[in-house]
Order: sequence, then C-alpha cells, then structure tokens
Amino acid sequence: MSLNRSEKEAVISEVTSLAAKAQTLVIAEYRGITVADMTKLRVDARSKGVTLSVLKNTLARRAVAGSAFDVVADQMTGPLIYGFSEDAVAAAKVVADFAKTNDKLVIRGGAFGGKALDVNGVKQLANIPSKEVLLAQICGLLMSPMSRTAVVLGALAAKKGEGAAAPAAEPAAA
Repeated sequence: MSLNRSEKEAVISEVTSLAAKAQTLVIAEYRGITVADMTKLRVDARSKGVTLSVLKNTLARRAVAGSAFDVVADQMTGPLIYGFSEDAVAAAKVVADFAKTNDKLVIRGGAFGGKALDVNGVKQLANIPSKEVLLAQICGLLMSPMSRTAVVLGALAAKKGEGAAAPAAEPAAA
C-alpha cells in the first residue's frame, strides 16, 4: 500500500523522534516469520520498552539521517524490522533472544553510541546484563565489605562476651 506525501512525512517525523530518544537501534531481517511469531515478538518488545517497526527503508534512511544511527543507513535494504530502545541493551536483548528460538529472524546489525554494530556486536550487547541487574550487582559489591565487617565485629563481640562471662561464672560456682 502506497503512502501519500503527508503520511510519509508523519512516518519520518515519528521515527526521527524515536531515534532522538533511543540509545540503540537493531536491524533484523524478518522474511518468512509468521504473523503469530511477529505478534509474540512485538508483545515481548513492548513489555521491555523496545519499539519495533517495519518501515520502508527509504523512509527509515531519511528518518535517521543526521542522527547517531546514520552509520547503518547503508545496511537498510530488504525486508527489515527496526528495534529502537532507550535502554542500551533492551533492543539487542529482545531481538537476539527471539532469534535464538526462531531461525527466520536474522540479525543484520545495529548501532550504539554512534558506532555501527555487526551481528556479533549486537549479540555481545545482548549479553550485557540490564541496567537493573548491573545496579543490583554494584549494590552487592558495596554491601559486601560492610556486611563482612559487621560479621567480624559481631564474632569479636561474642568472643569477648564469652571470655568475660566465663571467669565471672567460675568464682560464683566455687
């Protein structure tokens, strides 16, 4: 179905605003995927804050022109789905996880931080833990020395308490 000029401009402006907010773009070829599988992918993506769009490649190239995602404009050929995410790893994680279970979805590349990513780059980005997990790991690292110190101080206090209680108990028993 052909779009008229105003509809094309609306698509370009919408994708441009997505690209302005996003940190990551993942491009994947979706040839041969069933509607049910594509719906499952979109639901999973939506729940993780990823916007998936099937766009005309010329409109996508125009929308990302001048942005950090302009580096992958040459890869925008064929039937592609575009995944934008504000979280640095969410788009890569959603697409890579789905590609593991569905061989029809082929990751073509992506962009992060103004740099183009190949298929391996997208997969490496997908293997990075999410922001919440990383924050939890940092909190655990910060809490570890404090909790160890508390355990040692508690053991010392218990030992001193036992040592002070033992001599006092002996004269009373004698």
